This record gives sequence, structure tokens and C-alpha cells, in this order.
Amino acid sequence: MNKRTSKKHFDPAKGIHQGHKARKRFGQNFLTDEDIIERIVRAIAPKEGDNILEIGPGLGAITEPVAERTDKLNVVELDKDLAERLQTHPFIGKKLNIYQADALQFDFSQVVRDDKPLKVFGNLPYNISTPLLFHLYEFLDHIENMHFMLQKEVVNRMCAVPNTKAFGRLSVMTQYYCRTVPVTDVPPSSFVPPPKVDSAVIRLIPKAREERTQVSPKVLNQVCLEAFNQRRKTLRNSLQNVISSEQLEALGIDSGKRAENLTLAQFIAIAKWLEQNKQSGN
Repeated sequence: MNKRTSKKHFDPAKGIHQGHKARKRFGQNFLTDEDIIERIVRAIAPKEGDNILEIGPGLGAITEPVAERTDKLNVVELDKDLAERLQTHPFIGKKLNIYQADALQFDFSQVVRDDKPLKVFGNLPYNISTPLLFHLYEFLDHIENMHFMLQKEVVNRMCAVPNTKAFGRLSVMTQYYCRTVPVTDVPPSSFVPPPKVDSAVIRLIPKAREERTQVSPKVLNQVCLEAFNQRRKTLRNSLQNVISSEQLEALGIDSGKRAENLTLAQFIAIAKWLEQNKQSGN
């Protein structure tokens, strides 16, 4: 018997699924498409002994099949009612270690095990996805991989390459920390209630520590904010508050280019220059 949720248990007119009304303030949209669920679970590839954590399990559409394939699953759920439902789940309740907490404030290091890096997955609310990703990047020393469902536009920006309109601060910062791998697209019809945007699943694989500690993330983020604040400006204008045209040229960077034309390595080079000159007091 299929233990997982099915569409016959929801009232689309009221946004109610399995007796729970989706809460707009939590950005709740519940995944119901079995084919999409199976694709996501295959990508996560859970197995016995894994140290896994899910952010925002909701009504357990992905929680259930993942828990069925492993012996223990950590979950972080903000909604108290949903956390209580999971605690008393008849099939997987005993396998769950539930944290009723805000993932934006959650200390992910508390679920780290010395022998197993953490696998993280979740259907991230659209309204907090970017700050939550930046919060998670602080814990990458303890993370093996991450699989997230996000607004498709966000996934496109995370994976974007230079010389494209989608390439921006989120592209640079994400790719500084991780390798990005698109997994699958998810249409609005896969959810209850259907969101007004398309979604997609992305795999994030943390880079080696030496690659993501080349420069202070705060400084790199500052460079990105300045560079992309007015995208149509050339670098000599958009970055004039942090570095001169002459200094850009000395780094081998054409100051007549726009931010979207730079590579990740060039953003890192600018951030390194800025960091070194701040330290020297120049």
C-alpha cells in the first residue's frame, strides 16, 4: 500500500491538504506529484546510516520515502502543527528527530556527526530561499551535498554563466561555495495549492575548503553588491567606490565591461585585492 500523500486528500478551493490549510506566511505549497517525488528521492539517494536533514518537511511527501530508505532522519519544521503531525506519524514517526524551529536561525552544526557529513534537502519557501541558502553556506564544512526545490528563476540564477542576463550576485556567491547541478523542473500543477511560479530542483555539492576560503565571503559579497547594483553600468562606474579603473586593468580586467561579463575567478581577484588593501590601510 502506498503510504504517501495523494491528491484525493485535498480541497483545492480552500487550499486544504490532508486536513491542513496551507499557511501563506510560511510559504506553504505541498508537493503531491508522485513522479516528481520519486525523481527527487532518487537524486538524494538516501541509504541506511546516512546523516540526513530535511528543511520544511510539511506533510511529509518527500519525508516519507526518504525515511523508508534510511534508519534516522532529522527534520527542521517551523509550523508547530506540522511538527506535531510528523511526531505522531504512524509509519515513520519513530525514525524522525524533529526540530520545531526556524531554519533561518537554526544551528545546523548540532546535527553533525563526526563519522558522517550531512546531507540536506528540502522544498524551500520562495520568500526565504536566498537568505536561507546564505545561512547554509556557513556550515559547508559539515555538508556532503544539498538538494533543494526552489523557484525555477532562482535555480536558473544559481546555475547561470557569465555573459547571460541571469548571471548575478547569487550566481557568483553560490558558485564560489558549490558546484551546481540542475536535477528536474517542477510545474505548479505538482503542488497544492499550485504556486504562481515554476519550480526546479538543484543539487549543490560543496567545493573543497581551500576553494571556498580564498577570500572573505563578506568582501566578495560587497563586490557583487556594488557590481550588480546597476547592471547596465560599466565596471569603472559600478565599482568606483571600491576599486579604480587603473587597478582593475592592473588585475587584467577590462573596466569597460559590465558585471555580468566577469568570471567567478575575476570577482575573486577583485575581492582579494580589496581585502589586501583594506588590511594594509591603503
